[in-house]
Amino acid sequence: MTIQASAPPSTKSQALRSYDVADFPALTGLEEEWRFTPLKRLRGLTGGAPAATATVRHEYADLPAGVTVGRIDRDDPRVGSVLTPVDRVSALAYGGAGHALLVEVAADAVVDAPVTLRVVGDDADGLAFGHTFVDVGRFAEVVLVLEHVGAATLADNVEVAVADGAKLTLVTVADWAADAVQAQHLKVRLGRDAKVSHVQVSLGGDLVRQYTTVEYTGRGGEAELYGVYFADGGQHLEHRQLVDHNVPDCRSYVGYRGALQGEQAHTVWVGDVLIRAEATGTDTYEINRNLLLSDGARADSVPNLEIETGEIAGAGHASATGRFDDEQLFYLMARGIPEGEARRLVVRGFFAEVINKIPVEALRERLGGAIEARLASGNSEFASPAPVGGDAAVGAGA
Repeated sequence: MTIQASAPPSTKSQALRSYDVADFPALTGLEEEWRFTPLKRLRGLTGGAPAATATVRHEYADLPAGVTVGRIDRDDPRVGSVLTPVDRVSALAYGGAGHALLVEVAADAVVDAPVTLRVVGDDADGLAFGHTFVDVGRFAEVVLVLEHVGAATLADNVEVAVADGAKLTLVTVADWAADAVQAQHLKVRLGRDAKVSHVQVSLGGDLVRQYTTVEYTGRGGEAELYGVYFADGGQHLEHRQLVDHNVPDCRSYVGYRGALQGEQAHTVWVGDVLIRAEATGTDTYEINRNLLLSDGARADSVPNLEIETGEIAGAGHASATGRFDDEQLFYLMARGIPEGEARRLVVRGFFAEVINKIPVEALRERLGGAIEARLASGNSEFASPAPVGGDAAVGAGA
């Protein structure tokens, strides 16, 4: 199936959508959606329709009551029912995955323990494709952690269906080996009065590009999208969101925070929020903040807001990128804290608000330790001090 407007798209809602990779033209890097991405580092994931030459495996421990994990064939009607690929790589993953991992949460189940699944790669030389379907039943409540580790060159799609009245906390962690590449499309569909809180963490990998989309099917839906990323020298970490408000009286909040250190560390955040004409009563806000820890690092941050109706509860966006606040460092150092420790405290506080959204204490501690180790191993000092108040801000509330 292909969905495309007869005229060139004027909004995100009119962009090409297709399950067939052949419907998407070859990428040049000049496209708005790909202009920040180093295409050559995707290792063939932008090609025609190459066959998979590698695989990833899934690991999980004992599952709590109300949760089942299994495998379904790609001809199962659920596969593709939430997500239609919006780009060439997502379509390639859809066609290349021979089956899908199915995670089901029974209706009315209140799962009292977090569910953790690990996607493990062993080979970054071959291409791997994946598909995951998460089905959260009516009025269910669950915390799901999806971790990515090891070495892989992976294109994958994740479909998340949250039924009426259900609540899902989804934590995705990209803690790949240094040579890994991942391009992922994650789509969430929310029912009436359903809520999703998604925390996206990106630390490892050579190149990680994650595209998250949200749509609503009933009034009262709520989506909170948070992100933490830390790029070291040479890493490219890219996060894109599209929150499609197509139903009245729904809410969304997007808050991403990133840190960068090292030569050619590069992060990209592009946040798109679309409020359609029928989505009266919408309340939405998005913000991205980036902290540059050394010279040679680059953060691109682009918030976008399309509003087709004036009858909304609220809408806004903000973006800020800058170096350490000299006043914060001076305050800490004046109280006898060495400069290196003062910098670590500032970074820890910068990330704390988002990391504390993760309701799994062991994971919070592990991620905090990983960030501390990254800071200790890198050179988090500028060649020259930045002026106080040197942040660049865009939008309201920055």
